[in-house]
Amino acid sequence: MRTEPTARHRRSLPVLIGASLAAATLTLGAGAIANAGPAPDRVEALNAPGLVGWATENGGTTGGAGGPTVTVTDEAGLADAVQQDGPAIVQVSGTINLSGMVRVGSDKTITGGGTITGNGFTLRESHNVIIQGLYFDDWDDDAINVETESTNVWIDHNTFGVGYDGAVDVKRGSDFVTISWNHVRGHNKTMLLGHSDDNGSQDIGHLRVSYHHNWFDGTEQRNPRVRFGNPVHVFNNYYASVDGYGVASTEDAGVLVEGNFFEDTDDPFHLGEGSSGPGTLVARDNHFVNSGDGEQGGSVASIPYAYTLDPAADVKSIVTSGAGAANL
Repeated sequence: MRTEPTARHRRSLPVLIGASLAAATLTLGAGAIANAGPAPDRVEALNAPGLVGWATENGGTTGGAGGPTVTVTDEAGLADAVQQDGPAIVQVSGTINLSGMVRVGSDKTITGGGTITGNGFTLRESHNVIIQGLYFDDWDDDAINVETESTNVWIDHNTFGVGYDGAVDVKRGSDFVTISWNHVRGHNKTMLLGHSDDNGSQDIGHLRVSYHHNWFDGTEQRNPRVRFGNPVHVFNNYYASVDGYGVASTEDAGVLVEGNFFEDTDDPFHLGEGSSGPGTLVARDNHFVNSGDGEQGGSVASIPYAYTLDPAADVKSIVTSGAGAANL
């Protein structure tokens, strides 16, 4: 494990710090994004402040930095703003009830402290997107669906209530994703990675996601459930009264479960799930309170990026005081 050379990741900072910085980020970031591609994975990266994990790779993730800031208050305005060409920072104000899934284009930051209900966001072949500081509740499909080879996505400091399907699902060859500092309360199918057992031809070599400092608060399953991705990094999350299971590694996935705090969670992690065959899982430096030991086996590919691991025993207090939209 390499340590992060500068600031710790304990609190993600807002993406837009000022117009001059945002403009400079765009000027520098445009070349990095243009040069990003499937090979090589590791190029010089430029990243939004506070970003850690897989979304820092492949040229980095800056979202809509450098673009105009647009405030939206209804579905039509939101859909128009997130589908425009070019970078943009979209501030969600108030509560917006969506009649269907809203597709998000590339080079966007969606933030602002507002609430999304009814449905959610779909990223399809989208690149360089940040969704940060929002509330999601009562969605009829997914709250956030990342699919079809979308890359460099950061989903950070959001709060999720209860909806129909996934809170955050990543699938169909998507890659270089960080999911951090989110609070998920009482939802069932929380975070799916890889949508089906027969999609290996698209997914193998992709689906690389980091899950860190999330609060799984009375959730049921898929925290996350993983297919094919290797390595998938699950670190410094707090699992509180998870009723079904925490992490499942299936279908040749490789998952590193590291430095998490499991409390009142009988099945913190295991291999295989339902009809899906087992992957591999390495667990280390986790903390357990009134919880099972978990199941692990096999080896996992090495983590390529710098990160600092908080002591597992401190994760409960760190995450409960820092996760969710109110703590951005």
